[in-house]
Order: sequence, then C-alpha cells, then structure tokens
Amino acid sequence: MDQINALLNEYGLVMLILLAVFSFAAGFIDAVVGGGGLVILPFLLINFPKLPLPVLFGTNKIAGFSGTTVAAFQYMQRVRFNFVLLFIISLFAFIASYFGAKTVSSINSESLKPFILMILIIIAVYTFFKKDLGSVETKTLVFWKQAVYGSLFATVIGFYDGFFGPGTGSFLVLAFVVVLGFEFVTASAYAKVINCITNISALIVFIKNGQFILVMAILMAVFNVAGSYLGSKMALKKGNAFIRKIFLLIVSIMIAKYGYDVFFAKA
Repeated sequence: MDQINALLNEYGLVMLILLAVFSFAAGFIDAVVGGGGLVILPFLLINFPKLPLPVLFGTNKIAGFSGTTVAAFQYMQRVRFNFVLLFIISLFAFIASYFGAKTVSSINSESLKPFILMILIIIAVYTFFKKDLGSVETKTLVFWKQAVYGSLFATVIGFYDGFFGPGTGSFLVLAFVVVLGFEFVTASAYAKVINCITNISALIVFIKNGQFILVMAILMAVFNVAGSYLGSKMALKKGNAFIRKIFLLIVSIMIAKYGYDVFFAKA
C-alpha cells in the first residue's frame, strides 16, 4: 500500500491510468505480431525520465513476460509445434538474451538506430510488395536446416531483445516467415514462445540486480495480460491476412519512430 501511495503521489492518477492504457495496447499488438515495446517503451522513457534505463527495462520486461506468456498459451492450443525445433531455437535465444541484458548499461542503443531503421525499411518494402508473404507455408526445409537457420536468427534477435527490445516479436515473426517459410499464424505462435524465453533470460539479470519497480510492474502486467489475451484471440480468429496487415502497420510505425530519432530527435 505504501508503494502504491508513493507511486500515486509521484506521478498522479492520470499518469497511472495512461500507463494502464498503453500497457493494454502493447499487450494487444505484441500478441498479434510483436512490436508492443514500440508502444510502451517510448511512453515510459518520456513520462518517467527520472528512473534509470535498466529499471524501466526491467519493469517493462516483467509486464511483457506476463502478457507474452498468456498469448503463447493461446497459440499453443491452436498451433502444432515441432517441440525439438522450438527447444533448439529457444536455447540460443535464451543465451543471447541473457548476454544482451548484461550489456544494457554499456551499449549505446542510439548508435544502432540508423541500422535498425534501414532494416525496417527493407522489411516493409519486401512485405508490402510480396502480397502472398505468410499466407501459406512456402518452404519445406529439412530439420537440420531449420535448426541451424533458426538458431542463427535467434542468437541475433535474442541479443537485441535482451539489451534493447522494441520490435523483437516482429523481427522473430518475419524471420520465421522469410527464413523458414512459415505462414503468419504459425510464425506468430513460435515467436511468442521464444519471446517468453528471451524475457525470462533478461529478467534473470534485471531481477538479480533489483532493476524493477514491483507495484508498477504489476499494474502494467495486469493490463498487458488483458491486451495479450484479446490480441491472440483475434489473431487466431482472423488468420494470416489480419496478421499481415497489423505487421505492416507496426513496421511502418517503427520506421516513423526510428526515422524521427535518427534525423530529428537531436536536431
């Protein structure tokens, strides 16, 4: 109760309501196609500037993990997994995310934004013009190729998720669609489970270092879970076409956000 009152006195009721709304939106978007961090992290950075960056990341990871777990269970009831493949890819993502979280205080994420912007533009153009992308399964790779290719992109994306994070789910979805040839629903399902694993790995670091605010994390988690539940239900009901549209929307917003950061934020 003391922590709740302290949070109210410090930021006010309106700010906490907005935090709940943005957490719900982040959970919804993340459950459909990833990219929920694009919604919630800028909000946290702008409105809670006094909090250290690792504390904001740790608090957000707790909430994100809660919502992602709910979405993953929803997908697991409807999508058939190759659990051996899932385990191998998750293992590499877990290890990479752990080391990414360990470097969160030593790497300047601003220096990576031009590179991320370029990657996002390529992703958007490719997805927009390839109309059938993710509508059906397009590849039948042998298992060892799936394991090797999946482990490679899981290492890169897992590390990124550990120390920065926005758009991780979207990158995972696209990797499964383009590299392994999955359709969007299956790709989203795999991405959700692996995102749970990378969140656990990063949380080990943040919680061990006490880099979180529990009351704030609980508030965010409750609404993130609600958004994730609704988002995963809609994604499974409406299918690949719906996910593709949301994917393009989120990537476009990410391009606008990173473009602003690269060209105008320091102007």
